[in-house]
Parts: sequence; structure tokens; C-alpha cells
Amino acid sequence: MTDTPTASASLTDATHLGRVALRVESLDRVVPFYRDVVGLDVVREGTRAVLSAGNTSLIVLDEIPDAPARKPEQAGLFHLAIRVPDRGALGDALARIRDRATLSGSSDHLVSEALYLRDPEGNGVEIYRDRPRAEWPKTGDGRVQMDTLPLDLDSVLADARGDDRAHDCTDLGHVHLEVTDLSEALDFYVDALGMSLRDDGYPNAAFVAAGTYHHHVGLNRWNDRREPTGDSRGIEWFEVLVPDAETLDSVRESLTARGWNVEQMERGVAVSDPDGIEVRVRTDPSAAP
Repeated sequence: MTDTPTASASLTDATHLGRVALRVESLDRVVPFYRDVVGLDVVREGTRAVLSAGNTSLIVLDEIPDAPARKPEQAGLFHLAIRVPDRGALGDALARIRDRATLSGSSDHLVSEALYLRDPEGNGVEIYRDRPRAEWPKTGDGRVQMDTLPLDLDSVLADARGDDRAHDCTDLGHVHLEVTDLSEALDFYVDALGMSLRDDGYPNAAFVAAGTYHHHVGLNRWNDRREPTGDSRGIEWFEVLVPDAETLDSVRESLTARGWNVEQMERGVAVSDPDGIEVRVRTDPSAAP
């Protein structure tokens, strides 16, 4: 990318994630997991399925049987993270997982409580609830402090309400990516896109966000990925929803000034990050005019 003195965009708390799209080999294999375990509603048309909670679309599955499997050396998705509104909803998710899937991990991250599992094609999925922001630990410079501690699963399960579907206020909280170069990824997501570094306390990882959220995008080098994602199965694109046209223009100008190839699309722009993952920056259709 070209060096430039141009100011970067600055995304605020009014920005959040929209949807994430995955290339999958078989909708028949994957859709039941997101419907029955995660608890999402499904609208399926041909080779595409859109998964929603209430009126909010979270995940798009594109069936591409010929797409190659992701190779061990390729960058891509570490996990997508479904955020539920409270501990009761997290307990309901845990009950569905115990009945219908396999829990691969769980953690207390101080800012959140999280459950981890994999869909039938190996895509990482996190289901989590945030603690109130007033309880988030902070560092001396104002960033958040996260950790990975054991989670009391019995306590989470005790708070379950017995709902078999995801709560209507469920959304996509963040995506966590495996990258080939952490410095280049930070140049893109912070300097060009306009997010801020929120936590870099984990070795070979960083967490960035719009505004003061704990993170909208996780970035790690834990598995030594060395090649871009290409057209392999897994993450295809994800959306960053900004509140207004002025913010969108600022992002477009910042990306363009730094040499990124920006393509126009409905209500926004599309750009590929350093590892070939498409980021769609769009105005939020639910934002007030």
C-alpha cells in the first residue's frame, strides 16, 4: 500500500457488523446445524440460504460444491461470533448444543462469556453474551482487557429459559480471522478502514473495533497461515454497517488514498483485505435518516 499523510476514517460506536457469508459445499449438510443448534430461522432459495434471528439477517450460506476445501496454510475464518442478548439466551444455546451438537470449548473473557463449536463443514462458531460495559476491565490507556478463563457451564445452563429458537435480539457480534501478516492486517483494519486497536495482550493476536466495543474483528497468527484465502470454502465476505453516507464517504476516501481497490455496490463499497476476504462497508438500513 502507498504511504500517505491522509487522515484515516474513524468509525464510532454507531458502526456494527451486519452479515457474514460462507461458501459451503452442501446446504443440506450445514443448514440443519444453524437452524436446530444455533436456533436461527432459514430462508432458502436455490443455492443460497439466509439465516436470521427475528428480522435480523446474520449469515448467508452460498452453496458452491466445486469450491476447494481450505488448505491448512490458507488464511480465513477462525470463527464467526453470534451474540445473544443475555445469559438466559446463552443458557438456551448451551442446552441446544448439549442435545444436538458437540461443544468444543468455553471461556470467560471478562468482557463476555462464550461457547465454541464447529459447523458440519468445520467453520468455527462462537455463541456469546456480553457483560455490561461498566464491568469491562480497562487498561491504563483506555483499551479493554480480555482474558481466557474457565466458564462455569452449570451456572450458564441454570439460567436457561427453555427457548428453542434464538432470541430476536441476536446478532453478529464479531468475526475472528486467521491472517498471514498481523501488521498488514492492522494497517488495513485500523489505518485504512478506521477501526481502533482495542486489545493486543494476547501473543500473535490483536482485536479491533469500531468505537469502544471490545472487538468487531479478531486477528491472529496462531496457526501460521501463509497464503490468502482465495476461493476456498469458508468465509466469503462480511459487512460493516456505518450509520450514514458521510461515514461511508470517509471510509471510501481513506481506503482509496491508501491504494486499496474499492468497488461500488448498493448502499456501499466492497474491498478485499490483505488476505482476500471481502469487506462490504454499507450504510445501515435500520439507521435513522
